Amino acid sequence: MRPLEEVQTEILGLLGPPQPTRRPLEAAAGAVLAEPVVATEDVPPFANSAMDGYALRAGDVAAADDGGPVRLRVVGEVPAGGVPTRPVGAGEAIRIMTGAPLPPGADAVVMVEQTRPGAAGTVEVWGPVSVGMHIRPAGGDVGAGATVFEPGTELRPAHLGVLASLGHRDVTVFRPARVGVLSTGDELWEGPGPPPPGRIRDANRPMLRALLTETGAEVTDLGRCGDDPTDLQARLAAVAGTLDVVVTSGGVSVGAHDVVRLALSRLGVLRWWQVAIKPAKPLAVGVLDGTVCVGLPGNPVSAHVSFELFVRPALRALAGHRQLHRPRLLATAVADMSRRPDGKVHFDRVVLEVRDGRLVARRVWDQASNALAAMAAAQGLVVLPDGEGVRAGEEVEVLLLTTPAAGPDAATPRGG
Repeated sequence: MRPLEEVQTEILGLLGPPQPTRRPLEAAAGAVLAEPVVATEDVPPFANSAMDGYALRAGDVAAADDGGPVRLRVVGEVPAGGVPTRPVGAGEAIRIMTGAPLPPGADAVVMVEQTRPGAAGTVEVWGPVSVGMHIRPAGGDVGAGATVFEPGTELRPAHLGVLASLGHRDVTVFRPARVGVLSTGDELWEGPGPPPPGRIRDANRPMLRALLTETGAEVTDLGRCGDDPTDLQARLAAVAGTLDVVVTSGGVSVGAHDVVRLALSRLGVLRWWQVAIKPAKPLAVGVLDGTVCVGLPGNPVSAHVSFELFVRPALRALAGHRQLHRPRLLATAVADMSRRPDGKVHFDRVVLEVRDGRLVARRVWDQASNALAAMAAAQGLVVLPDGEGVRAGEEVEVLLLTTPAAGPDAATPRGG
């Protein structure tokens, strides 16, 4: 059996480099920058008020620091989107709204809560007031000429907002991986009504499509193939060179009808591994005209775990991400997690919960490789190295699949 990390590294070595493309901002969320972004203008483009209040000269209201108000003449108003029509002179104030340009002559803004209307077009101001108070300087957020984002930055909503504030309508990013997904097996049934005897509905393809979409990949559904290596060879040859990756499920073990292993072998591209993990030990990989074919096991939990460990990192690498793997955290086992030594790393499915600021983990009710409902309840995969497992209260490493639950009921497995 091959070590997990060794197989992961080998698969990553089969991939081509990330490819840049130009995308509109509205389609760039989650993509990775392929080139630096340099600001060509200041943000904000002019000094403006951070508050609704009055623009004034701080020196005119120094006496307000002694506790009494200072009365200033109100000589105008600047709304957001407006332009000042005159400067602020000695003893004067201009009413100003949040985001409005600062009038010439003003060096501070006092918020309206520190004022009271006075008689005959005046305003009374209470201190303290200091130079620069409640003013957003030009370029205070981003200065012209600054490198705003480096290549490799994953674009989240705030990044897109910054790019829009700089006038960008599109951006150069690495294109997402183009991936086909295909299920194999004569036992799979897709017709209406109950499956015939001996047949089961295909759960893997919908699950894998969703996992692929979650990574940001462009997904092509290649349907279902029976246990016919010749048919599968033709299907793989038809998409070779047009997709970055093809993901299949089923047919990767040592049986006489393990179609993926047989097809890749006949094509002369098979790399078949028994990986030292549980679940998901068998894995079939090949490269056909630049397309990496990854054959996952047919049991749905094994397919899911294999995807997380082998496919997801590869797709993130193709899309230019630097962080390829799911985050790993330490949690406390709330019950014993025993296992037997077998030369493998076990990835047990667990529910996670935050208790008193501490992350705790408990196994889901069924660890069988076909127990997909139990897999659906899991927020993480606990990593159990070869050995006897861990005791309640000991720390375990968890590969995080989703946000941990909050509240004790979330960590209670079905059936006790």
